[in-house]
Amino acid sequence: MSMFCYQCEQTAGGTGCTKVGVCGKNEDIASLQDTLVFGLKGIAAYAHHARELGVRDEQVDAFMHDALFFTLTNVNFNLQRHIEMVLKCGEMNLRVMQLLDNAHISRFGQPGPAKVFTGAKQGYGILITGHDFLDLEALLQQTEGTGINVYTHGEMLPAHAYPNLKKYSHLVGNYGTAWQNQRKEFEEFPGAIVVTTNCVMPLTDKNTYSDRIFTRTVTGLEGSRHIADRDFSDVIATAKALPLLPDKDGDYTLTTGFHHNAILGIADKIVDAVKAGKIKRFFLIGGCDGAKPGRNYYTELVEKLPRDCVILTLACGKYRFNHLDLGDIDGIPRLIDLGQCNNAYSGIQVALALAEAFQCGVNDLPLTLILSWYEQKAVAILLTLLHLGIKNIRLGPSAPAFVSPGVFQVLNETFGLQPISTADEDIKAVLG
Repeated sequence: MSMFCYQCEQTAGGTGCTKVGVCGKNEDIASLQDTLVFGLKGIAAYAHHARELGVRDEQVDAFMHDALFFTLTNVNFNLQRHIEMVLKCGEMNLRVMQLLDNAHISRFGQPGPAKVFTGAKQGYGILITGHDFLDLEALLQQTEGTGINVYTHGEMLPAHAYPNLKKYSHLVGNYGTAWQNQRKEFEEFPGAIVVTTNCVMPLTDKNTYSDRIFTRTVTGLEGSRHIADRDFSDVIATAKALPLLPDKDGDYTLTTGFHHNAILGIADKIVDAVKAGKIKRFFLIGGCDGAKPGRNYYTELVEKLPRDCVILTLACGKYRFNHLDLGDIDGIPRLIDLGQCNNAYSGIQVALALAEAFQCGVNDLPLTLILSWYEQKAVAILLTLLHLGIKNIRLGPSAPAFVSPGVFQVLNETFGLQPISTADEDIKAVLG
């Protein structure tokens, strides 16, 4: 069926029209519309997690409706109005991240720093990946006393920091790393696998785990089985029909769970270390990971930072370096894992609290943000940072393809947003 384009009054694919809805549209307008759509997808993901926990925000819901009407129906071609809507998207994302953070604490308790085992314990095993802690809680409840050990993967790692989840003794550790490695890691894990709301990779003819992988909520895979109503009985039966995992020591121990409340508990100690010159600068390094080779920049950057620098990190981007032992500064860890991408709110709260402690603006802090982006929540978080007026963010491994040169120039001139270069060059530029 042909699609009609109201821009040029032609059928898509005809002379002068190659793409529905964009014929004759200003490149920067189209870029901002794409950016808004990606931001809305990020908000939708956060709002989905929050709604599963029984909470929602009327202002966020109303903005979603208005913004979709604004950007998908070609009702407005004013550049300034598009910039305002994109920044408003950042404001609404801040609201929904706060909503989700409060819901997590209310349901699972106040998270705190936790050391996480990365090996295996003898027994049947289930690996769970994604963001949905409710799925993990239900799985832990249904597997208690069955002889099955549960392992987190990817963005589920911070679950070990929440009291109402880590109280289950058969939540034994974390297996694997970031989402883009899942085919290899799922292949190697001999037990059943549950995918909640994560970046999930389609199965290929080479994958042999299709008969032991299960999906939940909005997640789905051709060839997998879908779990309804958090009834994990099929997962449990599958796990018990598979070989036992042998005891295996982990190659390293991960530390997670530095929620902003935990960091604020040692704020005085941090402030004193900065004033004494023991901490020279904070770097927030994290975001969404991917398979692009240039992403080894983030590992190199962390390895080369001077020992008087503290690294804050979150989301799956941390898997580039969270296995490294970076030591501490007077008992303050040099690597502080704030949690999931869902915990980006904590990073913002830490920055605001430090600004208050030093009686300055966030942009005057000894703080540099170097972010990796890949998917929609990373876009929404970036828009939140811009809404808050945070400047001089470095973004990589490359600029988003949907951001036009004109829009990027405006972001650079207004906010100092800039692409990453090399680890050595960026360290020199930041630290002098």
